[in-house]
Amino acid sequence: MHIGDYLTEQQIDFERLPHPPAFTAQKRAKYLHLPGHQVAKSVLLAGPTGYLLAVLPATHQIDTQALAGHLGGPVRLANDREITEVFTDCEWGVVPPFGTRYGIATLLDDSITPDTWIVMETHTQFEAIRLRCRDFERLEKPRRLPFAKPIKARRVSECER
Repeated sequence: MHIGDYLTEQQIDFERLPHPPAFTAQKRAKYLHLPGHQVAKSVLLAGPTGYLLAVLPATHQIDTQALAGHLGGPVRLANDREITEVFTDCEWGVVPPFGTRYGIATLLDDSITPDTWIVMETHTQFEAIRLRCRDFERLEKPRRLPFAKPIKARRVSECER
Protein backbone atom coordinates (compact mmCIF):
# COMPACT_ATOMS: atom_id res chain seq x y z
CA MET A 1 0.00 0.00 0.00
CA HIS A 2 1.36 3.41 -0.91
CA ILE A 3 0.34 5.61 2.00
CA GLY A 4 0.68 8.85 0.07
CA ASP A 5 -1.76 7.60 -2.56
CA TYR A 6 -4.16 6.41 0.13
CA LEU A 7 -4.10 9.79 1.92
CA THR A 8 -4.64 11.66 -1.35
CA GLU A 9 -7.56 9.38 -2.19
CA GLN A 10 -9.05 10.06 1.27
CA GLN A 11 -8.52 13.84 0.80
CA ILE A 12 -6.21 14.15 3.82
CA ASP A 13 -3.76 17.05 3.98
CA PHE A 14 -0.25 15.69 4.39
CA GLU A 15 3.34 16.43 3.46
CA ARG A 16 5.80 13.97 1.92
CA LEU A 17 9.20 14.05 3.62
CA PRO A 18 11.97 12.28 1.69
CA HIS A 19 15.07 11.33 3.70
CA PRO A 20 18.06 8.98 3.59
CA PRO A 21 17.21 5.35 4.43
CA ALA A 22 16.20 5.19 8.11
CA PHE A 23 15.66 1.89 9.85
CA THR A 24 14.43 3.39 13.14
CA ALA A 25 12.07 6.21 14.05
CA GLN A 26 14.83 7.96 16.03
CA LYS A 27 17.08 7.90 12.95
CA ARG A 28 14.19 9.28 10.86
CA ALA A 29 13.82 12.13 13.38
CA LYS A 30 17.56 12.83 13.14
CA TYR A 31 17.56 12.89 9.32
CA LEU A 32 14.50 15.16 9.24
CA HIS A 33 15.92 17.45 11.96
CA LEU A 34 12.87 16.90 14.18
CA PRO A 35 12.54 16.18 17.89
CA GLY A 36 11.77 12.50 18.50
CA HIS A 37 8.40 13.20 20.13
CA GLN A 38 7.12 14.55 16.77
CA VAL A 39 7.93 11.28 15.01
CA ALA A 40 5.64 8.30 15.54
CA LYS A 41 6.77 4.74 15.21
CA SER A 42 4.60 1.75 14.39
CA VAL A 43 5.24 -1.59 16.08
CA LEU A 44 3.66 -4.90 15.18
CA LEU A 45 2.60 -6.85 18.26
CA ALA A 46 1.27 -10.34 18.86
CA GLY A 47 -1.51 -10.10 21.42
CA PRO A 48 -4.05 -12.40 23.04
CA THR A 49 -6.33 -12.35 19.98
CA GLY A 50 -3.81 -11.96 17.17
CA TYR A 51 -1.71 -9.19 15.70
CA LEU A 52 -2.05 -5.54 16.74
CA LEU A 53 -0.36 -2.40 15.51
CA ALA A 54 0.86 0.05 18.14
CA VAL A 55 1.61 3.69 17.25
CA LEU A 56 3.67 5.68 19.75
CA PRO A 57 6.26 8.48 19.90
CA ALA A 58 9.78 7.60 18.74
CA THR A 59 11.02 8.68 22.19
CA HIS A 60 8.98 5.96 23.92
CA GLN A 61 8.85 2.19 24.17
CA ILE A 62 5.94 -0.16 24.64
CA ASP A 63 5.14 -1.26 28.17
CA THR A 64 4.01 -4.79 27.29
CA GLN A 65 2.90 -5.47 30.87
CA ALA A 66 0.58 -2.45 30.90
CA LEU A 67 -0.72 -3.32 27.46
CA ALA A 68 -1.33 -6.94 28.50
CA GLY A 69 -3.43 -5.61 31.38
CA HIS A 70 -5.55 -3.52 28.99
CA LEU A 71 -5.94 -6.36 26.49
CA GLY A 72 -6.47 -9.21 28.92
CA GLY A 73 -3.54 -11.41 27.93
CA PRO A 74 0.14 -11.57 27.02
CA VAL A 75 1.60 -9.20 24.44
CA ARG A 76 4.95 -9.50 22.68
CA LEU A 77 6.80 -7.75 19.89
CA ALA A 78 6.43 -9.50 16.54
CA ASN A 79 9.61 -10.88 15.02
CA ASP A 80 11.10 -10.02 11.63
CA ARG A 81 9.50 -13.03 9.93
CA GLU A 82 6.04 -12.02 11.17
CA ILE A 83 6.55 -8.43 10.03
CA THR A 84 7.57 -9.62 6.57
CA GLU A 85 4.55 -11.95 6.35
CA VAL A 86 2.05 -9.23 7.36
CA PHE A 87 3.44 -6.28 5.39
CA THR A 88 4.18 -7.99 2.08
CA ASP A 89 3.89 -4.78 0.02
CA CYS A 90 6.44 -2.86 2.11
CA GLU A 91 10.21 -2.82 2.14
CA TRP A 92 11.83 -5.26 4.55
CA GLY A 93 11.44 -4.10 8.17
CA VAL A 94 8.87 -1.39 7.45
CA VAL A 95 5.78 -1.32 9.66
CA PRO A 96 3.28 1.19 8.24
CA PRO A 97 0.90 2.99 10.65
CA PHE A 98 -2.36 1.95 8.97
CA GLY A 99 -3.03 -1.49 10.45
CA THR A 100 -6.66 -1.60 9.37
CA ARG A 101 -5.49 -1.67 5.74
CA TYR A 102 -3.99 -5.06 6.65
CA GLY A 103 -6.90 -6.31 8.77
CA ILE A 104 -5.11 -5.46 12.02
CA ALA A 105 -6.50 -3.35 14.88
CA THR A 106 -4.46 -0.24 15.63
CA LEU A 107 -3.63 1.15 19.07
CA LEU A 108 -2.57 4.78 19.59
CA ASP A 109 -0.74 5.87 22.70
CA ASP A 110 -2.56 8.49 24.76
CA SER A 111 0.52 10.73 24.81
CA ILE A 112 -0.08 11.76 21.17
CA THR A 113 -2.77 14.44 21.20
CA PRO A 114 -5.26 14.91 18.35
CA ASP A 115 -3.93 18.36 17.38
CA THR A 116 -0.33 17.19 17.17
CA TRP A 117 1.43 17.09 13.80
CA ILE A 118 3.05 13.67 13.54
CA VAL A 119 5.60 12.23 11.15
CA MET A 120 5.10 8.59 10.20
CA GLU A 121 6.83 5.95 8.13
CA THR A 122 5.34 5.04 4.76
CA HIS A 123 5.95 1.76 2.90
CA THR A 124 9.66 2.52 2.35
CA GLN A 125 12.72 3.33 4.45
CA PHE A 126 13.32 6.65 2.64
CA GLU A 127 10.06 8.57 2.82
CA ALA A 128 7.90 9.77 5.70
CA ILE A 129 4.66 11.72 5.84
CA ARG A 130 3.54 14.50 8.16
CA LEU A 131 -0.15 14.87 9.05
CA ARG A 132 -2.37 15.87 11.95
CA CYS A 133 -3.03 13.11 14.44
CA ARG A 134 -6.77 13.84 14.26
CA ASP A 135 -6.69 13.06 10.52
CA PHE A 136 -4.86 9.80 11.21
CA GLU A 137 -7.49 8.97 13.83
CA ARG A 138 -10.35 9.80 11.48
CA LEU A 139 -9.04 7.31 8.92
CA GLU A 140 -7.65 4.60 11.17
CA LYS A 141 -10.01 4.82 14.18
CA PRO A 142 -7.36 3.46 16.57
CA ARG A 143 -8.06 2.48 20.15
CA ARG A 144 -6.41 5.01 22.48
CA LEU A 145 -4.59 3.50 25.45
CA PRO A 146 -1.75 4.52 27.78
CA PHE A 147 0.86 1.90 26.84
CA ALA A 148 4.12 3.76 26.17
CA LYS A 149 6.84 4.83 28.54
CA PRO A 150 9.80 7.11 27.82
CA ILE A 151 13.02 5.42 26.77
CA LYS A 152 15.63 5.97 29.44
CA ALA A 153 18.68 7.83 28.21
CA ARG A 154 21.76 5.65 27.95
CA ARG A 155 24.98 6.95 29.45
CA VAL A 156 27.77 7.24 26.91
CA SER A 157 31.16 6.04 28.11
CA GLU A 158 34.41 7.88 27.39
CA CYS A 159 35.31 5.17 24.84
CA GLU A 160 32.13 5.84 22.83
CA ARG A 161 32.59 9.62 22.61
